[in-house]
Amino acid sequence: MLELIKVIILGIVEGLTEFLPISSTGHLIVFAALLDFKNANGSTFEIFIQIGAVVAVIVFFRAELLKQVATVTSDKEVQRLWLNIAIAFLPAAIIGFIFADKIDELLFRPVVVAASLIVGGIIFLVVERRPNTSPLTTSLASITPRQALAVGVAQISALIPGVSRSGSTIIGGMLFGLDRAVATKFSFYLAIPTLGIATLYSLIKSLKTIQGNDLVNLILGAIVAGIVAWIAVRWLLNYVARNSFVAFGYYRMLAGIIIIILIIMNVLPA
Repeated sequence: MLELIKVIILGIVEGLTEFLPISSTGHLIVFAALLDFKNANGSTFEIFIQIGAVVAVIVFFRAELLKQVATVTSDKEVQRLWLNIAIAFLPAAIIGFIFADKIDELLFRPVVVAASLIVGGIIFLVVERRPNTSPLTTSLASITPRQALAVGVAQISALIPGVSRSGSTIIGGMLFGLDRAVATKFSFYLAIPTLGIATLYSLIKSLKTIQGNDLVNLILGAIVAGIVAWIAVRWLLNYVARNSFVAFGYYRMLAGIIIIILIIMNVLPA
């Protein structure tokens, strides 16, 4: 029972943080350490429960996605959108595939999460406060392949725990001319292939070592994460329509400092 409670807590953490620009993987690493959650399959749990977030995005945008499926053969804008998503997906997919084991071994640590949160928080504040006099891209259909590639290159940094996939792609989009709302929505769309394929890849790699109890934990965590992520997606889209990401920048810096203090106090391992 205690194990299931830990899984539910981690599912809530994943759902809350996957689409907020504060790093779901980083938060999961820290909370798993605080809860003393033993995961025999390395980062499989943290990656697998992201499938709940993928389902949440698909359900949230289901009307748009169904319309796109129906018109993809004739609608040039839909074709261009998914070509751009493919372009943005490839850089991190290639680097992640090549270096996945090394990243898991060397970087899945609270001290890396703390540093990434702080640096990312500073970047958020700098980007949000920079003057911008250039025209902004205000629709998904207007995104160019160059902008999509820039988002994809930015997403590579999210392979480092604590950076945040949504944070890196949103900031990458904003730096290359997307307005905040479009950058956020494009990041959500990009999550579908990125998180979906990462989950399947991790599951296939760990399939032989997953036991019955592990499977229960994975499924429960994914369900909880999906429910909470749907709420988070809806909230964030409403939030960015009226607010900047400055508050998230400050949160990241504060969270990173707290993690460093917990490491110094030996509450968390380095």
